[in-house]
Amino acid sequence: MKIHPVILSGGVGTRLWPLSRSLYPKQFWPLASKHSMLQETALRVRAGDRFHPPYIVANAEHRFMLAEQLRSLEVTPREIMIEPMGRNTAPAAAVAAIRLSIENPSALMLVLPSDHVVDNNRAFLAAIETAEAAAEAGRLVTFGITPERAETGYGYIQLGAAVAGEP
Repeated sequence: MKIHPVILSGGVGTRLWPLSRSLYPKQFWPLASKHSMLQETALRVRAGDRFHPPYIVANAEHRFMLAEQLRSLEVTPREIMIEPMGRNTAPAAAVAAIRLSIENPSALMLVLPSDHVVDNNRAFLAAIETAEAAAEAGRLVTFGITPERAETGYGYIQLGAAVAGEP
């Protein structure tokens, strides 16, 4: 089953100040490669055999910059959903999930922040493949990394016991 990526691009440019600003937040900067972080995210899940074209949830002020950055890569999103006001990750993901479920109630959705660096794309895709079976069985799958230090601005996931029959 093909996966529906949802790229969240609603950041407001407060964490990487002074480089990142409200009208030009970090996801639009080429910080880890020649492409912006948004572009890297879109390329990571380029439509093809594995993924449908992405849904994008974005801040209204960034819609033209976002569209231009995707156009320059010849990435055509399935839909760009504009947030009337930023309300963080959960509401943005929920709106995308509701929108997708109207079209296809059994669809698999992959939520991706537009400002993450993924150094090993092959491992990233392998993790998605591993998670796909659990998601198809109705499980909610979350990806994370081991934190290097405490950070009050982020949430943490406590790893539970392995699920029988799951990798």
